[in-house]
Amino acid sequence: MKAQPVYKGFYDHHIDTYLITDVSSKSQAKAMHINYSAELKGVKGLPEQYFVRGRAAKGQLTVFGSQPGEADYNPLWKEVWLTWKKGVKPVLIGQDDQIDSLEKKGKLTEEDAHIVLNAPILRVGKGG
Repeated sequence: MKAQPVYKGFYDHHIDTYLITDVSSKSQAKAMHINYSAELKGVKGLPEQYFVRGRAAKGQLTVFGSQPGEADYNPLWKEVWLTWKKGVKPVLIGQDDQIDSLEKKGKLTEEDAHIVLNAPILRVGKGG
């Protein structure tokens, strides 16, 4: 059996390690060689996981809206796409509060991907 790749993501400016096992998007499942699960799409009220699309700051990783130990942590995530507005220089985003601030300043747009990921955080990084 082939080992599953692990990924890194930010939560409150530290780096957590996570695994993706299932997704509610057939195309993502195929591209990432993970399990497709149509049932995930129906799950509501999930914390958000943010992905910057297009231009991004050097070193940008996904950004989590929660992590193990937080009251709202869940290994299922609502996938949200972030896009920098034209003419805006991307900065490194390390926490979800920063996303809200950048949106209010008109620098970033947020789009619900209508995709649910099963991506448990395996290890909380230093500072978390």
